[in-house]
Amino acid sequence: MATTRILEWLGRCYIVLLLGFLYLPIIIMALMSFNASPFYQLPLEWTTDWYASLWQNGQLIAATWNSIEIAVITTVIATVLGSAASLALYRYDFPGKKVLQALLFPPIAIPWLITGTAMLIFFFGIGIGRGLVAILLGHVALALPYVIVVVSARLQTFAPELEEAARSLGANQWQVTNRVTLPWIMPGVIAGGLFAFAVSFDQFVVSYFLSTPGQTTLPVEIYAAIRKGFTPEINAVSTIIIVVSMALMLLTARFFKFGGEK
Repeated sequence: MATTRILEWLGRCYIVLLLGFLYLPIIIMALMSFNASPFYQLPLEWTTDWYASLWQNGQLIAATWNSIEIAVITTVIATVLGSAASLALYRYDFPGKKVLQALLFPPIAIPWLITGTAMLIFFFGIGIGRGLVAILLGHVALALPYVIVVVSARLQTFAPELEEAARSLGANQWQVTNRVTLPWIMPGVIAGGLFAFAVSFDQFVVSYFLSTPGQTTLPVEIYAAIRKGFTPEINAVSTIIIVVSMALMLLTARFFKFGGEK
C-alpha cells in the first residue's frame, strides 16, 4: 500500500513538472507582455502599451496576416488533396503504390534546412523564384504528408463493407464517399487539417529561404526583430496567437470527439 502511494505521488509530481516545463515559459512570456519595462525588470508593472505599439508596427502586422493567409490556404489545399490521396491509396491498387506510400515519410524526416535549400533551387530553376507564392507551394508540400498519414490511419479503422452496403442500396460513388466514407474519416480530416495549419504557421526554415524583403511570414519577422533588438511587442503578438490558438483548439475539442462521435 505504501509503495502504491509513493508511486502515485511520484506520478503526480512528474505530471506537474512536465506541465510546468511546457507551460511556464509561455506564462512568463505572456506576463512580460504586460510589463512596463522593456528590459523585464521586476517587480512587474502592468501596462498595455506594448499591445498598443504592436498595432502601430506595420511590418509585424503584415507578416502576421501573411502567415495567417498562407496557413489557411495551405490547410485547405493540403486537406483536400491529402484526403483525396488517402482515399485513392485506400481504395485502389496500382503499380508503384507501395513506393508512393514509402515516399510519404522522407519529407517528414528530412531536416527542413535541406528541404528549404532544395525548394529554393527548384523554384528558381522553374522560374517561380522567391515570394509568397513560393512560400505557399513549399508549405503545401510540407503539410501534405502529414494529412495523408493522419487520414490514412483513420481509414484503417473503416469497414469496407459499409461502402459495399451503400452501393448495393443504389448509391453512386459520390454518394458513398459523401454520406458514408467522409463522415467516418472526418475526425482524421480535421486532425490532418490542424497539423497542416500548425506546420504552415510555425514554419521558419522554408519561409526564411523563400521569402523576400517586405513579403515575410511572422516567424521570419520575429527572427529579424530579435536580431535587430528584442522588444516586448514580440511577446504581445505571441500571446495573442497563443490565446487564439488555444481557443480554437478548445472549440474543436468541444464540438468534435476524435473517437468519431460528434
